[in-house]
Amino acid sequence: MTVKIIRNVIDEDESTLPEDMHPVLKRVFVARGITSESELALGLDRLLPAKMLSGADEAAVLLHQVIAAGGKILIVGDFDTDGATSCALAVRALKMMGAEQVDYLVPNRFGFGYGLSPAIVEEALKRNPDLLVTVDNGISSIDGVAAAVAAGVPVLVTDHHLPGDELPAAAVLVNPQLPDDSFPSKNLAGVGVIFYVMLALRAHLRSLDWFSQNRLPEPNLAELLDLVALGTVADVVPLDHNNRIMVHQGLQRIRAGRGCAGISAIIEVANRSQSRLTATDLGFAVAPRLNAAGRLDDMSLGIECLLAERPQAARAMAKQLDELNHSRRHIEGEMVDQAMAGLSGILEQQESELPIGLCIYRREWHQGVVGILASRIREHFHRPVIGFAPAQDGLIKGSARSVPGLHLRDLLAEIDLKYPGMIVRFGGHAMAAGLTLHEDCFERFSQAFDLETQRHLGAADLFGVIRSDGALKPEEFTLELAELLRRASPWGQGFLEPRFDGEFSIRSRRIVGKRHLKLELVPDGTDDSIAAIAFNQTDAFPECGKIYIAYRLDINQFRGTGTVQLVIENIQAADDPETLS
Repeated sequence: MTVKIIRNVIDEDESTLPEDMHPVLKRVFVARGITSESELALGLDRLLPAKMLSGADEAAVLLHQVIAAGGKILIVGDFDTDGATSCALAVRALKMMGAEQVDYLVPNRFGFGYGLSPAIVEEALKRNPDLLVTVDNGISSIDGVAAAVAAGVPVLVTDHHLPGDELPAAAVLVNPQLPDDSFPSKNLAGVGVIFYVMLALRAHLRSLDWFSQNRLPEPNLAELLDLVALGTVADVVPLDHNNRIMVHQGLQRIRAGRGCAGISAIIEVANRSQSRLTATDLGFAVAPRLNAAGRLDDMSLGIECLLAERPQAARAMAKQLDELNHSRRHIEGEMVDQAMAGLSGILEQQESELPIGLCIYRREWHQGVVGILASRIREHFHRPVIGFAPAQDGLIKGSARSVPGLHLRDLLAEIDLKYPGMIVRFGGHAMAAGLTLHEDCFERFSQAFDLETQRHLGAADLFGVIRSDGALKPEEFTLELAELLRRASPWGQGFLEPRFDGEFSIRSRRIVGKRHLKLELVPDGTDDSIAAIAFNQTDAFPECGKIYIAYRLDINQFRGTGTVQLVIENIQAADDPETLS
């Protein structure tokens, strides 16, 4: 895949950031739309108020009624990290508010599939709930909500996925994506939505003098921001100002040792430093271990780990999650190799005839890993990909990943309209979606997906793009700057971690861990070498003495000592101007 490195164009004259701010950090912030110091304030006093989220106040009233009556609340979650953190937060918060009967139910991916389906409602009714609360799902559960209501059980839906044309007949809907919702931050993850509902519930109970009347300490919901941070980062929602506040505050709690026992235990088994934890660590070390439970087994293990009160119990469950993650990586590696081998054959035979919209399927694939597979193939070919795996009753389930310029859920809606009955069900976001087909519809759907994708994307969209914050001067390759960038803000989707580009001479190189490159590089204009590592890029390495790279300035910690290290995201031959802009 060809990658273009494009430098951000900024106008620092529009900035009112402090004059004594490091110039590299200043240009990084300006490139991300931050031009004033107030936009960098990440205190809890800057959070958007809960009353602005439509339905939150109504949800608070409904929850209070059930709690006051001693009713049973059953949380229905999802089987990814956002769903697990949402579920754990709801259980913890409701108990802090005085709810005595709170339980949860998370669908098993293989037995029930996603969301509040009629089958899950049937299971839920066996527990005699007085209220069902969905977290990170429910907005598309038309039939499931109807089944619950028909059985006399009201449903509170809290979700952040895009709604369809029809909304479920729930008692209350809370979702910033609803057409009539005016909440300024549309980017809340599922865990962010339920956190806001709990903020509204606390405010409602406070207005009723609930806590003093029931001799309960008023809960400090900031104690739950470690869960909000993890779920928000894991779900790759854009880190707008509101989300950055919650992620920052959650990270601060974790670093200070005030996070829940489960997150601390997962950090430990992942060999990460808790005191130096970053949003990247949450996304690439903690979340995959939680996700492994939902992908290969049952997310209840992950939820129980997040709910654990005793460190010893949390540590035992974290080790199980780590083992599942090792299994997941093995399965994923085999599936990626199989998919790439098949696609390589297509490329060899048809050269540039690879479909714009790729659908891949093998009967031996694992449905819990096809989402990761789709991401890997998308990264390699930079085009929308849907990976399918077999389900039950002649169905196959697909997990889709998109590229900028193509809204996946809207595209699936278009296909569903043009080819009625071909898609059994679908849902999701702009960049990620899920769907179910009958297996005998796979070829027809693949053709339709490619044709509809071609209507939205052209050849110019099939390039990978790396946005760069420019070059670093030789004197800027310092631990001080690396640490400053590391701590400056939670980086993530929509607020990308700083990347730089430049030309380097190769002093030495070797392969480590079979798939990674360890290098000593010399920046232009100096004789001093800098350590660098390129993960999973041995095949793309050009045979030349000079290279042009896009990289992150990082710190390598070894035996308590930190040294500057470049984490290379793209390598090109230095004399290849076609891919540089």
